[in-house]
Amino acid sequence: MHRTLVVLGFCGWSLGCGPAGPAAQAPAPGRVRPGIDVLLTDSLPVVRGRRVGLVTNRAGVDAQGISDVVRLQAAGIRLVALFSPEHGFRGAADPGAAVASSIDSATGLPIYSLYGPSTAPTDAMLEGIDLLLVDLQDAGARYFTFLFTTVEVMRAAARHGIRVVVLDRPDPIGAPVQGNVLDPAYATPVGLLAVPMRHGMTLGELARLARADLGLATDLGVVPVSGWRRSVPMDSTGLAFVPPSPNLRSLESLYHYPGLCLFEGTNLSVGRGSAAPFEQIGAPWLDTAAVLERVRQARLPGVEFSGASFTPERPGDGKYADTLLAGIRLRMTDRASYDPTAAAVHLLVAVRAVHRDRFTWIPKHFDRLAGGPVVRERLEAGADPAEIVGGWDADLERFKLRRRPFLLYPE
Repeated sequence: MHRTLVVLGFCGWSLGCGPAGPAAQAPAPGRVRPGIDVLLTDSLPVVRGRRVGLVTNRAGVDAQGISDVVRLQAAGIRLVALFSPEHGFRGAADPGAAVASSIDSATGLPIYSLYGPSTAPTDAMLEGIDLLLVDLQDAGARYFTFLFTTVEVMRAAARHGIRVVVLDRPDPIGAPVQGNVLDPAYATPVGLLAVPMRHGMTLGELARLARADLGLATDLGVVPVSGWRRSVPMDSTGLAFVPPSPNLRSLESLYHYPGLCLFEGTNLSVGRGSAAPFEQIGAPWLDTAAVLERVRQARLPGVEFSGASFTPERPGDGKYADTLLAGIRLRMTDRASYDPTAAAVHLLVAVRAVHRDRFTWIPKHFDRLAGGPVVRERLEAGADPAEIVGGWDADLERFKLRRRPFLLYPE
């Protein structure tokens, strides 16, 4: 029977340093087990006898939906501190909102916020910790801040000689690599590495890539997911879907997110405060019929566009609160052929063409999301959307080659 082994150190495909190692083999038939299950059933010596800090949130659960905290304590592991990313330990805080540190009422453990006054563990927070576990459900898109949090943890841990072990989880939107590759000169917490908008990697793989790209000295390990292929979508794993943030409530929204997030850098709403955030865009002045006519001419595969209306209530981005918006709803019809980044570029071109007098950029924010100013500049210059998207192909192929040594799962 195939046994998933802990990836120890930087070089490793499990116990080796190349594609012949165990992690490169096809997984044995059976259910998918996230890293927390693998740790506690196959690799318990990694944590036994250590004083452990855990970086996680409400998505840090095992295959049965039981929290990591409960599982680790039941296994006799000495948890001494909890750390939380953006949205907090309960995953309910608004996007971008500073989160205060607190005490976990169930265990009495401190919950140190890494999305507040400090984005990295301080010396005081790390006092008495021998090992840091990271269990965060990434969203599969470059803009998500959980990689930034993981890297901040890795930097702090390296200064103190503390080992970091990522308990890996599937990329919820799977294998395809799409969008433009970030220019490292424009690295920010919402785009830290030179990866595409949709990178097709797990957080454990991204941490390995970050260690190399950023020259980190972290003693890093990854406990891989067992029984998972990169092409297997989240709803085929048998694992429960736990929203990674308050505005990514469904797998449908996650699939659109790598594209529609670009509209955060414009004066259109992405549906925050509505029943379907990141599944629709809108504005009070949007001529839905005219935009739909233009975007449908592209005949983009895997997606349908339709008219919609919605009223944002307490939108975290502050756009059009309590205002009825005319909108366009996206519905994915075929995962294999759908490219959300191409859909977003076509939508941007269509909206700008119809509303040159109303559409505006939020340039600094858009460029942060787009990994530099090139996408915006090409759109402003009137470039054809198909040419913009096609121009990314060579960079995507180079990225696929560059990431290969850091991958842990077969297609």
